[in-house]
Amino acid sequence: MPDERTRPAPPPEVEEVADAAEASGDGAVPVLVEEVMADAQTVADEETTVTEAVKKTESPRPFIFDPLAPYKGAFRRFFTVYRHVAGLLMGGLIAYVRALPPEHKRGLRSFGVRSAALFLTPFVKGELRRLPFPVQLRRRLEILGPTFVKLGQILAIREDLLPDSVTSELRNLFDRVPEVPFSEVRRIIERDLKRPLERVFADVEQEPLGSASIAQAHLATLPDGEKVVVKVIKPGIRDVIVSDLTLLDFFARLLEWIIPRYQPKQVADEFASYTIREVDYTYEADHAEIFNVNFDAEPGIVFPKIHRDLSSENVLTMEFFDGFKPSAERMQELTPENRHRVIDLGAKAIIQMLYQDGFFHADLHAGNLMILPGPTPETPVKLGFIDLGMVGRFERKTQRRMLYYFYALVTGDVESAARYLVAMARVAEGGDPEGFRRAVTDLARRFVMHSRTGHLSIAALILESVGLGARYRIFFPVEMTLMVKALVTYEGVGRTLDPSLDVTTVSEKHITKLFQRNFNPQALSQELLRSAPEMADLLVQLPQLLSRGAKVLDEQLNITKRPNPLAGLRSAILASACLIGGVLTIVQGGPIWLWILLFVAGGIWSVFGGK
Repeated sequence: MPDERTRPAPPPEVEEVADAAEASGDGAVPVLVEEVMADAQTVADEETTVTEAVKKTESPRPFIFDPLAPYKGAFRRFFTVYRHVAGLLMGGLIAYVRALPPEHKRGLRSFGVRSAALFLTPFVKGELRRLPFPVQLRRRLEILGPTFVKLGQILAIREDLLPDSVTSELRNLFDRVPEVPFSEVRRIIERDLKRPLERVFADVEQEPLGSASIAQAHLATLPDGEKVVVKVIKPGIRDVIVSDLTLLDFFARLLEWIIPRYQPKQVADEFASYTIREVDYTYEADHAEIFNVNFDAEPGIVFPKIHRDLSSENVLTMEFFDGFKPSAERMQELTPENRHRVIDLGAKAIIQMLYQDGFFHADLHAGNLMILPGPTPETPVKLGFIDLGMVGRFERKTQRRMLYYFYALVTGDVESAARYLVAMARVAEGGDPEGFRRAVTDLARRFVMHSRTGHLSIAALILESVGLGARYRIFFPVEMTLMVKALVTYEGVGRTLDPSLDVTTVSEKHITKLFQRNFNPQALSQELLRSAPEMADLLVQLPQLLSRGAKVLDEQLNITKRPNPLAGLRSAILASACLIGGVLTIVQGGPIWLWILLFVAGGIWSVFGGK
C-alpha cells in the first residue's frame, strides 16, 4: 500500500466539506490515523499503534450533566433550515413577479404581489434573488447539505408532482460531490472491522471510484488477490440525516397548508423511508442477496456478491465488476450480437423485477449499469447492476395490476390500460377519475398511432399519463415514478446501442412469456394453495352457514305470500351480478376460490332462482 505520509494535502473542496460538517454540529474531525502510525515498523507494531490511536480518538470525555445537550444541534439546525425555507418562499414570490408579462407590471395590475415582492427583496440574498425559482431551490438544497441534496435527487424524478422546469434543474444534483480525505475512510474501516487496514486488504486505492452525497467507494484488493469495492458512509452523515428528517417532516406539514397540490407531506414521508435505509449498509447487503436469488436462473444478469465478514452498518465490501458503463466508448467495440444481447437482457431484467418479483432497483440510471465483456469479443456479455441501496416493492395486488397495465400497453389495448392505471391511483378530495381516464385513453391512442412509425416510447407514455394525475387530483405511489425511471433508463441505453430499437416488440416478447407463466395450470394451482387458509376457514364455518340458511328458508316457506311478479327479474339480476363479479375477480387477480364461488352461485340463481 502506498505510504500515506507522502500524500499531498487535500484539495480545497475537501476542506470545505470538513468546515461545513463542523459548522453543522457534526463535531471536530477526528485525529488522523496516519499521524499515529507514522513510526510503525512492523505489522504487529502497526496493529498496536492503530488500536491505541482508535482508543485515544474514541476515549470518553468527563461526564457533564446537560439535559439540553441532545437538542442544541437540532435547535441550531432548525433555524438554519427555517431561514432557507423562508428565503425560498420569499425568493419564489420575487421570481414569480419577475416572470410576469410586461402588461401585468404596469399600473395597478398585480399590485398586491408586486408590493409584497418589493418589500421582501432586501431580506433575500442578492446572489439568489436574481435567479429563477428552480435554480434557487437547487442552490439552497446544496447549501443545506447531504440530506437535502438527496431530497432534491428524489424530487428530480417526481415529474408527476412537480413542473418540468423544477425537475430538470434538480437533475444537476446528480453530479459528483466533494470527497472526504482517505484518512477518514481508513479510520471508519478500522473502527468497524476492528482490524488495521493492512490486515484486511492487501491494497486500497486512495483515489475514490466515486463520491456521492452520503458515501464514497474505493477499489481494494483482498489478500487472496480478489478485487473488491469498499463503500464507506461519510462520517457524521447518519446523525445529520436523522436530525434533518425530523425537521423535514415539520416543514412538510407546514407546506401542506400552503401548497397542498404538490403533496409535500407525501414526498417527505417517501423520502424518509428510502433515505434512512441508505445510511445502513446492512440493507444494501440484504438487497444484493435477494437480487442474486431472484436471478439465479439467469447467468447473463448479475449482481455483486457481498463479503459479509468485511461489512457493517458503515462499510460494505462487495464484488468488483470489471466492466464499463453504457456511456463508455468501449460500447462501440461490441459485436452486433452482443449489442442485441444487452438490449434483451435489460428488458428481461426490468420486466422480471417489476412484474414478476415485485422487487426492483429503485435508483436505476446508466451509471448503475455495467457491461461485463468476456475474454473474447465473441463471448456473450453479461449485464450487471450496482448501487442497490434503494429498492422499490410492489404489493402482490399492485404487482398484478402493473402487469395487466403494461401488457395492455404493449398490446395496444388502451381502454384496459386506462382502467388499470386508474385502479392503482389514489383519488384526492375533489378528484375527477372519469376525466382522468378519458384523458389517459386519448393520450394512449395518440402514442399507439405513433408506434406505427416505430417511435413509441412506453416510458414517455407512462410518465405523461402519471403526470396528468395532478390536473385531475389523482395521485400515484412513488413506486410508479421509480418504475418509469427504470424504463427510461432501459430505453435510453437500448437506443444508444440500436437507434432503430422497437421497444414495444422487445417488451412484448418478455411480458407475454411472463403473462403465460403466471396463468398456466401450475401457477393457478399454486395461487389456489395460497388461498387455502381462507378456503379452510370457509369450510369450517360452512355447517353453521348451511344451518342458518336452512332455518331462514324454512321460515320463508311457511309464510303464505302473494306471488311476486318481479321474482324472476330479481333472480336474473342476482345471477348476472354473480357472473359479472366472477369475471371482475379474474381480471383483477382475485383469489381463485372467490370467482369459482361466484360462478357457481350465478348458475344456481339462473337455474333455480325463478322457481
